[in-house]
Amino acid sequence: MSVVASYVYKDGKRVREAPLTDQGLALAEGEYLWIGLHEPSDEEFDVLVRRFHLHPLAVEDALTAHQIPKLEVYGSELFIVARTAQAKGDRILYGETHVFVGPDYVITIRHGSARAHTQLRAQLEASPHQLKHGPDFILHGVLDFIVDGYIPIIDAIEDKVLEMEQVALDSFLARDDITRLFQLRRELVKFSRVLGPMEEVCVKLQSLDLPCIDREVRPYFRDVADHVRRVSSRAAGLRDILASVFEVSNLLEQQRQGVITRKLAAWAAILATPTAVAGIYGMNFEHMPELRWTYGYPAVLALIVAICIGLYITFKRSKWL
Repeated sequence: MSVVASYVYKDGKRVREAPLTDQGLALAEGEYLWIGLHEPSDEEFDVLVRRFHLHPLAVEDALTAHQIPKLEVYGSELFIVARTAQAKGDRILYGETHVFVGPDYVITIRHGSARAHTQLRAQLEASPHQLKHGPDFILHGVLDFIVDGYIPIIDAIEDKVLEMEQVALDSFLARDDITRLFQLRRELVKFSRVLGPMEEVCVKLQSLDLPCIDREVRPYFRDVADHVRRVSSRAAGLRDILASVFEVSNLLEQQRQGVITRKLAAWAAILATPTAVAGIYGMNFEHMPELRWTYGYPAVLALIVAICIGLYITFKRSKWL
């Protein structure tokens, strides 16, 4: 059964359970419904369409997943699409929550979302003075619940980005590290595509004169919009950090390669001295300077050592060694 919960409320308190039938969904004066569904069947959804006269375009969207966050107005009915998110390793998995809001009902439909609204419902029912505002306050609670789920995701990504930044400073990034860096950056780009429309939805609920949204409830949506804006700002900052981590890693790698090249060049110059001298005296000429001199051999060795020491000191002072 895809009906997670279906209850009637009055004056901020739960009155009774509402079975998903035409008789069970009947309401008295001052009552309203909150129905929570998870991937409902066509038969279950048909009951809601008949009872609440849901707009066909909204119904079509609700039955189709992979919608972007949006707010639609159909007469006295609101239809909201919100994207849920959860972290799995270095990836972000997305789901959807579709919300129908009318004068006396709220219908939430989850697609691919692992976070049920059971805890949210308990929290709202614990505050009858707020729940008595009606369906618009429940809409705020649902959106706030979804947006709060973004914060642990951005926190986890931030920890991973800072870890990679430290790795790049301590040593060069391996191929797996670079692959992971671009994977995180790709996930942040996708996440930003969700955050932008989500912020627009909250801003519209805050600022526009919409049906089913009381004026005193609008400030609550401003708080949700601020949360989305804060997460979006952090995601943009993390993308910039990842780009700088890659650039710093390249610069440090080039610096390390330059140091190694200078060291190799310095040692090659030092070793070239005995090679050159030995090469000259290794030639089979009969007449060579000081060829029969008694101290020729130690003098040549001393000359080689002196030149090598001089070159070593010179390279050491120039920090090539």
